[in-house]
Amino acid sequence: QVQLVESGGGSVQAGGSLRLSCAASGRTFSNNAMGWFRQAPGKEREFVAAHSWSSGSTLYADSVKGRFTISRDNAKNTVYLQMNSLKPEDTAVYYCAARNSGSIRVAGTSWNYWGQGTQVTVSS
Repeated sequence: QVQLVESGGGSVQAGGSLRLSCAASGRTFSNNAMGWFRQAPGKEREFVAAHSWSSGSTLYADSVKGRFTISRDNAKNTVYLQMNSLKPEDTAVYYCAARNSGSIRVAGTSWNYWGQGTQVTVSS
């Protein structure tokens, strides 16, 4: 059974940093796309960032570009999201996701596996 387990969420003041981790178990995703989405209260889930090890490509939402960095450790079957210069509008539940494919897709419906989510709260 595939499981994605996020950790590292919490509360931080604006301008601060957090690092999210997502550990996968049940299968390896070394050649697959892995990424992060988020959902703020009253809003739809949105794409944040993704990485494809097979193509070596990364993709970021415009709203986080230059502030967030996605990285992976295939030996640990883990993906990370380093979040710097956090803003109150980054407040959301952050979800880790993985695909059965190596290509990156922005639509959440294209992702096959999801974590349970971790809360990130940024205060002004």
